[in-house]
Amino acid sequence: MPLALKPVRLKPVAAAALVLLLLPLSACSNASEEAARAAVDDLTAALSSHTLEGAPLTDADAAATFEQQVSPLSGYDVSVTADEVERDGSEGTVVLHWAWDVEGNEWTYDTTAALVEGEESWAVEWTPSTFLPELAADETIEISRRFDERADILGAGDEPIVTERPVGRFGLDKTRIEAEQVGDSAERIATAVGIDPAAFRATAEAAGTEAFVEALVVREGEEHLHVSDDFDSIPGALVVEDALPLAPTRTFAREVLGVVGDATAEIVEASEGAVQAGDRVGLSGLQRTHDTTLRGTPDIVIDAVDAEDERREIARWDGTDPEPLVLTLDTAMQTGAEEILATLGDEPPASAIVAIRPSTGEILAAANGAGAQGGNIATTGSYAPGSTFKLVTALALLRAGVTLDEVVTCAPDLTVDGYTFQNYDDYPAAAVGEVSFRTAIANSCNTALIGLRDRIGDGELAEAAASLGLGAEIDLGYPAGLGQVPEPEGETEKAADLIGQGRVTATPLAMATVAASIQAGRTVVPHLIADRTEEADPAQPLTAEEADALQQLMRAVVTDGSATFLAGIPGEPVGAKTGTAEYGEPNEEGDLSTHAWMVGTHGDLAVAVFVESGTSGAVTAGPLLAAMFERW
Repeated sequence: MPLALKPVRLKPVAAAALVLLLLPLSACSNASEEAARAAVDDLTAALSSHTLEGAPLTDADAAATFEQQVSPLSGYDVSVTADEVERDGSEGTVVLHWAWDVEGNEWTYDTTAALVEGEESWAVEWTPSTFLPELAADETIEISRRFDERADILGAGDEPIVTERPVGRFGLDKTRIEAEQVGDSAERIATAVGIDPAAFRATAEAAGTEAFVEALVVREGEEHLHVSDDFDSIPGALVVEDALPLAPTRTFAREVLGVVGDATAEIVEASEGAVQAGDRVGLSGLQRTHDTTLRGTPDIVIDAVDAEDERREIARWDGTDPEPLVLTLDTAMQTGAEEILATLGDEPPASAIVAIRPSTGEILAAANGAGAQGGNIATTGSYAPGSTFKLVTALALLRAGVTLDEVVTCAPDLTVDGYTFQNYDDYPAAAVGEVSFRTAIANSCNTALIGLRDRIGDGELAEAAASLGLGAEIDLGYPAGLGQVPEPEGETEKAADLIGQGRVTATPLAMATVAASIQAGRTVVPHLIADRTEEADPAQPLTAEEADALQQLMRAVVTDGSATFLAGIPGEPVGAKTGTAEYGEPNEEGDLSTHAWMVGTHGDLAVAVFVESGTSGAVTAGPLLAAMFERW
């Protein structure tokens, strides 16, 4: 007969033992998953830093291989993230999401990484295809970047200012001489072009046996200025014809335009990958400010290249075309202004001329003299404007109710809070005493204006300046400043401000803007970039009546005042204002150096002339202004 089976009941102790047996298995599974996730997190963190260092690998040599393969991309940021690990026992896979920023271009793709569980942790079985899909072990990555030719900078009427112009690259061709001749030829070439012979010799000797070692680049037609006649007779000497983006002359608006050259380490670092070592970029001035526009962006191609030099394209981005920068500069006037400044002598002080077309606000010339030593004082140099600022003071007084024919007192001197103000040394005796406001401005009487200071309320001088375009903070795409009129600290400073001293400052551009605003009858905003203009929005716009009164005052300076030497300029009537501003420390005789200023208008032309150290506005800056008006 069949056996009867009895149900077996576990005793409580046995049941508890089974539960304890099952719990470690579950805990081990969770720990294994956490270990796999930790391995993936270490991997993605390392890859986001262009390395495998710190990532768990089954083959430690894979880190070095990856470092070589990723090296061409090391300058680009990458973020690598991962999905959840898909496990199959002691093996697993995880999808990696790669997101690169290649000079502003987004490059994304996915790869799969294999993982293997060890005794205590998980490790990655790294292969080249984990880095890039289908990448083979013998393939390397190459990146090519191709720029179009840099765009021109154009002037008024779209006349080329900076454009490709022929140059000669003077240097040593090592293939033309024997090795033992290199050092001697290098020194002779260096001497012929005026550079350090020892340094050039070292460079030449260190270069490859077939190298052309460049010594100097000279624009066509200027060889006689930089290269001695015996250059061609030196063994190995060679001139390579080329073209570079250059202005009409070496000095033409150089401080404003800037220069182009190889990218510096600082520019490369600041570009966040947009500029690479070896790129030619704008290094200063407008060339740098508008570098991206003028240079465009490159066509970028990423290839995988095998041992047989066969390549396959992995990624491509088309760049943007360079676009010309159009300026308002008049080539003839800019050249003429520079020639006029050159008349200041062989060791001239810093100087500048700025010319504006009042009807449009276009800057026609922004010239810096040789004494500026490369500084752009025409649009950024900040100085006390001296008596040219009396045009601003005159506007403030007109608004306070002063009329052109009102009688004011032009005293020989006037003391304010213990400081005595005087007129300039050769101030005409006939204009001292009780004179009209028109006469006081025409002859530039300091004491007359200072004596009227109580009629100008707080902030009203700065408001008048703003109505004439001085003191505005604007960004029009070029380095520029329009001066400042801070609130004075005390009566003495207020008095000094009225005659363009104190803490009032202006650039030559600012004073040309003041003259242009008076001539135009409205607040002018000067612009240099042709398509980048801005409308003025002063708190109190200049009125037609105010402009007419200021024009009369400027005309009186020429007909009856301190600039009668301009009366013979042909054509439309000339208006002007002279200015002299003391600065620095007194010399042994107790005298201060003086800035010489002159502003003027002639038809649709407003000009400011500045000479850092001169006798006076009329004596030093006046002839330069006259020369501008005689030409234009």
